Amino acid sequence: MIKDLADLGLVKLQKGRKESWFIPTKLATNLSVSLTDSSSRKQGFVVVETNFRMYAYSSSKLHCEILRLFARVEYQLPNLIVGAITKESLYNAFENGITAEQIVTFLQQNAHPRVAEKIPSVPENVTDQIRLWETDLNRVEMTPAHFYDEFPSRDVFEAASDFARMHNGLLWEDAKKMRMVVKAEIHMLMREHLRGQNK
Repeated sequence: MIKDLADLGLVKLQKGRKESWFIPTKLATNLSVSLTDSSSRKQGFVVVETNFRMYAYSSSKLHCEILRLFARVEYQLPNLIVGAITKESLYNAFENGITAEQIVTFLQQNAHPRVAEKIPSVPENVTDQIRLWETDLNRVEMTPAHFYDEFPSRDVFEAASDFARMHNGLLWEDAKKMRMVVKAEIHMLMREHLRGQNK
């Protein structure tokens, strides 16, 4: 059955050395939230505290697996799942294609009736931190590079620019001031090319 669900795009199969497991996909989590009608939404089950602890009053294995997608489940009783939202658990969720907005929406839509009456139903510090951790992954990455300027002529600059582009090494260029930045891995090729241009 799991293979059929994988073929439908509802689960993603993961294989280890000795065992294999599955992870519900973005589509499955969206369907599970959208399929619940408004009457069952009022029967929410999740309580999130300001210290990132999470209590889910549910005996559903589906609920438990959905929570495992973005939280660390610490223990499970017959009708209570206790866990915590951690940076590591959220990074795993983000790597599997789940967004911060989906997590926040899920927590808000499935808030326990006692906390659903409060505004906000999920503490702001938790929702803000979930969004911040997602933006951490979208930060600028460092790429070793070399800066070139002071080209003797426009023709030499354009030839060098074309050469770097041809080798997938051009990161940035300013044609007006004849400056460019290329990846460090093509620096030696670039030097040889420029020496050939100056001869």
